[in-house]
Amino acid sequence: LAALLGNGLIITAVACDHHLHTPMYFFLLNLSLLDFGTISVIVPKSMANSLWHTRAISYSGCAAQVFLFLFWLGGEYFLLTVMAYDRYVAISKPLHYGTIMGSRACVKMAAAAWASGFFHAVMHTANTFSLPLCKGNVVEQFFCEVPEILKLSCSESYLKVVWALLISVCLGFGCFLFIVLSYVQIFTVVLRIPSEQGRHKAFSMCLPHLAVVSLFICTVIFACLKPPSLSSPALDLVLAVLYAVVPPAVNPLIYSMRNKELKDALRKLVQ
Repeated sequence: LAALLGNGLIITAVACDHHLHTPMYFFLLNLSLLDFGTISVIVPKSMANSLWHTRAISYSGCAAQVFLFLFWLGGEYFLLTVMAYDRYVAISKPLHYGTIMGSRACVKMAAAAWASGFFHAVMHTANTFSLPLCKGNVVEQFFCEVPEILKLSCSESYLKVVWALLISVCLGFGCFLFIVLSYVQIFTVVLRIPSEQGRHKAFSMCLPHLAVVSLFICTVIFACLKPPSLSSPALDLVLAVLYAVVPPAVNPLIYSMRNKELKDALRKLVQ
């Protein structure tokens, strides 16, 4: 409920307040839509199962859940990469910001992020559900998660999945490297700003995005790369909540706390 309310308020505020019709808030609107989708794919079904004291989900429902979850999650990661570039241009090339980040360029970048999430979801869903399930039909998680489904598959059929994972890891590492380099450049420029007020304004623009990126990437990386010796149903459940449920609920709070324009728009919206 916190995630739906927070992201819903940001979507409404950015859409209704013409002062927020800028590239930064356009990307924030897209991020809130992706968070809205991520939380809506997995939590309602889990809540329904809990209320009805069941753990059942159909095969097609499981495949749809995997596809939609990977679509929203992948789109969010690519969009965070685009937002890092937006912050880099705003801080490092402020005089050219309007030219570089025009409305057409912003729409193309956002569309590329959504399309990347779509192809990422298609690739992994097709590879995962093309494998025969030889070890039962019990998924030890509160939603259909690819690593848990792969545990039910025949080990000799893993080659396609390994290639898909390698492609995702390479793309993910490339985006991560791009984000890191963008922020190295940003902080280099910010530390050269002579006035303390200017530095504070620059940091207030970048720190919320950096906090969201850190929360998202750290939890996903630890969930994916943790050693098998640490794996347990309880730990896997906690990690899944940390990267699938917590970020959509916390992102609106992080952005609204350090952003005066957004706080003013939300205040006007509530009033």
